[in-house]
Amino acid sequence: MPDARTGSLTDARHVGFAVVARQNNSIHRAIGRIRLDDDRWEPARRQDGDLRPGAAVAEITDLADLADWPTGTRLIVRREPLHPGAQQTLFPYDAYRYWGHYTDQDGDPVELDAFMRAHAHVEDHIQRLKDSGLERFPFTDANRARLAVVAYAADLVRWFQTETLDGPLAIARPKTLRWQLWHTPGRIVHRARRSIVRVCDDWPSAELLTRAYARIALII
Repeated sequence: MPDARTGSLTDARHVGFAVVARQNNSIHRAIGRIRLDDDRWEPARRQDGDLRPGAAVAEITDLADLADWPTGTRLIVRREPLHPGAQQTLFPYDAYRYWGHYTDQDGDPVELDAFMRAHAHVEDHIQRLKDSGLERFPFTDANRARLAVVAYAADLVRWFQTETLDGPLAIARPKTLRWQLWHTPGRIVHRARRSIVRVCDDWPSAELLTRAYARIALII
C-alpha cells in the first residue's frame, strides 16, 4: 500500500500509477451507496470506443477512504451483469460483478477504465514468466543469466502460441501447454532429406500439435 510520501516521488519523476483495487469495507460501503444510483454510472466502453453491453463505470473517490494513498489518488469501479457461472469477485452483490482500480491519472473515468482494461494483460504475462521459472532463483552469481533464459523461453512459447495454435491453447498458460503439448510422445524421423514428426495417433492433442508443425513449416 503506498503512503503519503509516494505522491511526491511520482510527481518528481513524472511517473503515474494504476493498480487493481482489493476488497475492503470502505469500498464496499461506497459501492453500496451508489449501486442503485443510476446518475452515478456511465456506460462503459471498449478499447475501440464501442459500448460494452450492460457494463457501467463510476468514480467513487469522494465516497471511499483514501487516506493511506497519495494525494490525488482516484478510485474508479466498473460493474457488469452477472452471467451464469460467473464468480462474484471483489464486491459481492447479487445483480452485478464489480471490479475497480486506483489511479493518479487525470481524465474521464470511462476512458481510464478502458485504458486499465487494455493493460490488464500485463499481469497475465507476469504469471507466464512465473510459470516458466521466474519464481525460483537457485543461484548466487548466475541468477541474472537464469532470468534472461526464462524471459527468452517465455517469449518463444508466446510466439509459438500466437503463430501456430488456435482455440483455448492459443491463450493457455505454460503449465497447460506443458501437459497437453510438450509431453506429447513422438519421434523425429529423417527420410529423403526431410524431417518428419510422428505423434501417437491416440494422443488427445495430436491433431493440434500436427497443425502447429504444419504452420511452422509454412513460416520457415
